[in-house]
Amino acid sequence: MVLRGGDIPRTDLLVVLIGKVGGIFRSMETESNTRDTSTLLDFMLRLGQAYLACGEQTAKVELLLRRTATANGIRRSRVEAYPTAVFISLHDGAQERVTLAEGPTETLRLDQIADVYELGDAAQRGTVTPRDGLERLNEIRRKTARFGTIGVVVGHTILTVGLAIVLMPTLTNLAAAAVLGAIVGTVKAFNRDRPVLAVPLPVVAATLVSTLVFLAIKWGLPVDPLHALVPPLVSFLPGAMLTLGMVELAYGDMVSGSSRLITGFVQLVLLAFGLAAGAALVGYLPDNLLDATTTLVTQSWTPWAGVVVFGMGVYVHFSAPRNSLPWMLLVLLAAFAAQQLAASQFNNEVSGFFGMLVATPLGYLIQLRFRGPPAMVTFLPSFWLLVPGALGLLSVKHMLSDRVAGLDGLITTVFAFASIALGTLMGASLYKWLTERFGWWRLQIGRTGRYFRPGKKR
Repeated sequence: MVLRGGDIPRTDLLVVLIGKVGGIFRSMETESNTRDTSTLLDFMLRLGQAYLACGEQTAKVELLLRRTATANGIRRSRVEAYPTAVFISLHDGAQERVTLAEGPTETLRLDQIADVYELGDAAQRGTVTPRDGLERLNEIRRKTARFGTIGVVVGHTILTVGLAIVLMPTLTNLAAAAVLGAIVGTVKAFNRDRPVLAVPLPVVAATLVSTLVFLAIKWGLPVDPLHALVPPLVSFLPGAMLTLGMVELAYGDMVSGSSRLITGFVQLVLLAFGLAAGAALVGYLPDNLLDATTTLVTQSWTPWAGVVVFGMGVYVHFSAPRNSLPWMLLVLLAAFAAQQLAASQFNNEVSGFFGMLVATPLGYLIQLRFRGPPAMVTFLPSFWLLVPGALGLLSVKHMLSDRVAGLDGLITTVFAFASIALGTLMGASLYKWLTERFGWWRLQIGRTGRYFRPGKKR
């Protein structure tokens, strides 16, 4: 039926109206997709920054972010992560969106690290929306320490005393460790909300510790400088950064590996400069940093008690997640046992390899098979306990005092970090091989009992 006056036929009018309505819906859908892609892109950037703040390898960060994009329906994504920047490209089928952001500007505590990995697992499964993920990241960043400011100070005191027990458990050294650990813990607690002072903080702490130690020696107190200087500064030692840098170089990631190595080495130099500055303020020379008094013969159980005390201090100071203390102590004791056994058979430089060869697969086993805290939470304290951190610090002190000894010390340090990085790589490869070779259930130690109970069918 045709309308009068040359009007448009009703069928054509209906087609026009349907086309206009469809165009409106398509425009709304495109706008909605654009908003969703923008939110996802923002969430992936923030999540990548959080992973880097946890100390995760850049190659692993790229893999985790690509899995997050796939879980949110994005089939074409590209991610480039570096310690100082993150580049992400997403193609939603209509257009490609590219963005970049700077690297992390703050470090995270152990409880925040656990929360980031929990959120990342949910994002990879697609059980959390990008908008909710952004809100959770903001909550994680604003989260306060579980034990408060007092816990930060007390925890640092405990871990310092624990390391002093491992090195030289004399009464004077333990008393010095307690006092210096409390002072450095107070300085760190004061600096928590002041990121501007984060860079000079190692220099300030090292200068303060060195000044107090050499003042005590000048006043005639029987303090061993070699063993009194390291424990209060152990949390500043970039053992994890240097080791992960070596790991990334082994993977062929030259940019990330080199930047982390240089950053870690600069932090060692800053610590050594602070130690030398403190000694100079009292009137000592850098050579005096290498002085040691006597060698102490300790009971065989003493270092093990020190490891336990150290682990408890790390748990309180870095606000580790709930129910993680037994797992942390298990990894610490296992790594220390392997390191001590290897040191008795070989030397200290090689012993770091065997320590991380045990700590790395054990950390992944706890995370993936026993639903424990993330592996980064359990074996990260091992970096502060094993040899390379303190060995690197002593080598830089050698560099300040003697060129020949400094060169030898630098070579020894590089060899030690290479060995512990190789131990980390071999440990992860060992865990993967055992899983693929024997199947999942053989690694589920806590559940294997049901296969051997009478009357149970396998």
